[in-house]
Amino acid sequence: MGRRATRTFYTPGTWNSVNLDNKVYALPLDSGPMALFYNKEVFDAAGVDRAPATWEEYYQAARKIRAIGKYITSDAGDPGFFDSMVWQAGGQPFSTHRKKVAINLTDDAGTQRWTAYWQRMIDEDLIDTRTVKWSNDWDRGLSDGTIASVLAGGWLPHSLLSDVPQGAGRFRVAQTPTWEPGGTQNSENGGSTLAIMRTTSDEKAAAAYRFMDYATHDSEGIRGRVLDGAFPADNDTLGSAEFLDQTTLTTPDGGVSEYFGGQKFNQVLSQAARNVLPNHEFLPYEIHARSAFGSTAGAAFRRETTLVNGVRSWQDELIAYAKQQGYQIS
Repeated sequence: MGRRATRTFYTPGTWNSVNLDNKVYALPLDSGPMALFYNKEVFDAAGVDRAPATWEEYYQAARKIRAIGKYITSDAGDPGFFDSMVWQAGGQPFSTHRKKVAINLTDDAGTQRWTAYWQRMIDEDLIDTRTVKWSNDWDRGLSDGTIASVLAGGWLPHSLLSDVPQGAGRFRVAQTPTWEPGGTQNSENGGSTLAIMRTTSDEKAAAAYRFMDYATHDSEGIRGRVLDGAFPADNDTLGSAEFLDQTTLTTPDGGVSEYFGGQKFNQVLSQAARNVLPNHEFLPYEIHARSAFGSTAGAAFRRETTLVNGVRSWQDELIAYAKQQGYQIS
């Protein structure tokens, strides 16, 4: 993989994401450390004078924001978000070793912790469970303040600039709330990698790796993607003055926007990247797992079941699918 493709080049959480069975299968192109992107005007109007640092504070903030007719956030059953929040709670419900897969959502402590917490938010009508993320209605909700914040990856700033231009100057960025005061645990949502298929000829593989090396390791290759809105995966960029001191975003017409009110938002996001818990694993059939979420655990957001029961159904489906695909359940 080359001398620069080492764990010290990337943050631990990102490097772990491209390792399976102690083998590197791809190179990180960008990453998505979770953070809280919140509408300060709405928070202020509700009497929430600072970003919630813990999940208990987040709950209390949600109650205040609901009292003025708005929601702290929306979630209509996003499987990627669910996975990120279980990860941030310390959950490790999945593991894979060759053809053996372990799936333990129902007994995993992190999954239980997040499920109980989010069920309470659903039961008390503190989150908008009708508006689907990334939809036009979601954009409108963020624009008019009826949805007051988003928990998402560090790539979100340019998406907000493009899809929610009315939010310019009103939004701020904070660390993901933690379970204990003073905690730092974080997770990721999104990110991308580059890999070369095993069946690629040696000549083509060598050419492909030269491009991969430029895109993932060369400072100019990385800088170009970051300027276009990608969030960096490498430690050098995360620690650079240019990145940390950034207060503006480049608009589509070439102008600049202090979208986050002059905040040096990358200082928050850089630390968020360093706080990502390592050793989280996804399933080898993650696409199917996410597609199955809506009809199982996702039913809880439609008030058709509880999250506990929905997650149990999701687990049953994931185990059945694993067996169909020839995996052994351990």
